Amino acid sequence: MHDKLPEQVQATAAAVELIERLRVRHGPVLFHQSGGCCDGSSPMCYPQDDFIVGDRDVLLGEIAAAPFYMSPSQFEYWKHTQLIIDVVPGRGGMFSLENGEGVRFLTRSRLFNEAEIRALTEAGRFGS
Repeated sequence: MHDKLPEQVQATAAAVELIERLRVRHGPVLFHQSGGCCDGSSPMCYPQDDFIVGDRDVLLGEIAAAPFYMSPSQFEYWKHTQLIIDVVPGRGGMFSLENGEGVRFLTRSRLFNEAEIRALTEAGRFGS
């Protein structure tokens, strides 16, 4: 078994700072990686009490103590990558809490290497 699994999602310092600001205003928050509908493929931030996580949604991990989910179909597409949540200037997603802040969350990514994929697979985190 591996001592430390690679994180499937992480956040930049700017994203952590924004998450903490939003948490002060809205209480506990969570993220769901959008599947490309109204707000493209933006990571969406919601109050935990206002979003129903689907029974099959995949929990990738936490960023700044906020759970980060995505649908199973999105996970199949993204499972080979580590998601890096960042903040850039712009308008947030229509329903995402950062809307009106003058910045928005953005998903960057990097491909896992073979050793990381093997470790995630052995831990049951990679899927089939």
